[in-house]
Amino acid sequence: MRILVTGAGGMLGHDVLAATGRLGHEAVGLTRAELDIADADAVREAVAGTSPQAVVNCAAWTDVDGAEAEPDAAAAVNAAGAGHVAGHAHRAGAWTLHVSSDYVFDGAKREPYVESDATGPLSAYGRSKLAGEQAVAAAAPERHTIVRTSWLFGVHGRCFPKTIQRLGDERDILHIVADQVGCPTFTGHLATVLVALAARPQLGVRHVAAAGQCSWCEFARAIVAASELDCRVDPITTDQYPLPAPRPAFSVLRSERQAPTLPSWRAGLTAFMTQVQRAAA
Repeated sequence: MRILVTGAGGMLGHDVLAATGRLGHEAVGLTRAELDIADADAVREAVAGTSPQAVVNCAAWTDVDGAEAEPDAAAAVNAAGAGHVAGHAHRAGAWTLHVSSDYVFDGAKREPYVESDATGPLSAYGRSKLAGEQAVAAAAPERHTIVRTSWLFGVHGRCFPKTIQRLGDERDILHIVADQVGCPTFTGHLATVLVALAARPQLGVRHVAAAGQCSWCEFARAIVAASELDCRVDPITTDQYPLPAPRPAFSVLRSERQAPTLPSWRAGLTAFMTQVQRAAA
């Protein structure tokens, strides 16, 4: 099976491209420099030129706080761009697997969000991701899977564990938000499931995130321990660490639609550390 991966140079796209080949499929990867999905004509040419049977859209505006200042630019990629990919894939007879976010929810629940829960994004980024879901469903009504996932981290890009490792090496005390709870999801684990879903697709929205849940503070403490750093991690509130974009206080994802399951976030962190250590060696 030939699978086109957009955003192939990014953290998730890199792992999806690797998983595609590892699982025995033909991988065609296009980076942001090679394909701007906000350009509808470029997307049409890319799909026509590669003739995929499925497209995994990992291309996205991922700067959550930057989207507050540039909502139109974020929407051009996350909303309109997602629609371009799905529309041209649909016209070519290919399935679209689109990656979305837990930030489409407002975080008011105190139990895991499932696929049928009402959305209510708090930020420009979240609104752009929700608009992208809607664009994909409209452009490819019978040929799409939308995968919502959460708190991604991986080896091939900037991520929370790398930031904590750097800061923990520089400081004696780290102050980390403890009143936001989610599912830190390792891109290496997620990528395998995305490719499997592209090969054996399920129509509609699916929640796919790491098992378990934790706060950013708990996650940071686990990273510090795994990295054997000599620093303390103290909890703070969201109000004590204001950012331009509001985040949902609780965005744990679970599936009511028999979506594939992932290992726990702790297992993801272990896999991440193993890959980082192997690369350093």
